[in-house]
Amino acid sequence: MLAVTALPVLGPRPALAEPLRAVYGVQAAGLQVMRLEVVFDLAAPGRYSIESRSRFTGVASLFSGGGATSRVDGTWQDGQVAPQRFMVDGVWRGEPRRVVLDYPQGDPILRQLLPATDPDREPVPLELRRNTIDSLSALAQLTRNLASSGRCEGRAAVFDGRRSAEFTARTLGRDILAPWRTAWHGEAVRCGFSGRQTGGFRRDDDAEARAPQEGMAWMARPFPGAPFLPVRVQMPGRWLGPLTGYLLEVDGAPARADASSGGNSAGRLATGASPAISGNP
Repeated sequence: MLAVTALPVLGPRPALAEPLRAVYGVQAAGLQVMRLEVVFDLAAPGRYSIESRSRFTGVASLFSGGGATSRVDGTWQDGQVAPQRFMVDGVWRGEPRRVVLDYPQGDPILRQLLPATDPDREPVPLELRRNTIDSLSALAQLTRNLASSGRCEGRAAVFDGRRSAEFTARTLGRDILAPWRTAWHGEAVRCGFSGRQTGGFRRDDDAEARAPQEGMAWMARPFPGAPFLPVRVQMPGRWLGPLTGYLLEVDGAPARADASSGGNSAGRLATGASPAISGNP
């Protein structure tokens, strides 16, 4: 494992009033398979929005061609997310996909679904849609929890228009992410998360698809004044195998340029997040 190198002394950036653009590289088996661009607008006291754009890259684009744009707009109610509209537009294996969810009374109402039916997938029962949020709102809630308490603990029931799932997050400690290329490095809170799909299964799904899935996300402020963001993520992947995402750019600059520990010196060198993965992010 590489040692953490000394960082140049940089003046702190002012607190964010504008959305923050983060770019991630996602790897599987040491090869880049996806590029993810996320715009976080979390600075306003009463509202939030997150928009993500993903596209497959490299060899993955030959087998899983396509990409997607997802966006949520919501408000804060007593420190909790309240999504107002969630949308997904994309292409999967040459076919257009679209989801529009509104939350007029707090529960999701499916306004648009393309394709409208999927004979290979079970519909999600109405009772599993109640009291759910979208995945981007769950991320916004995690950043809020970390900002207020420094911890990851939380639960979320999620519905994305086709599937329902339950997620839990817990604090596992603090790690030092070692420098590697342009990826962000420094001290981060390590959050463990468990996800279990509850509805919308494909009719040929086996027991493994129905079992809980475990992952980890390292969360930190990429520079002083920024919100907590995922700076590294490890998660299972159904089609490509285990995935690792790295924060590579923040507002158009290499993420390492303003790497900041954002904490104390009690973190340990991360053993589960090796920077020495082959392939270009």
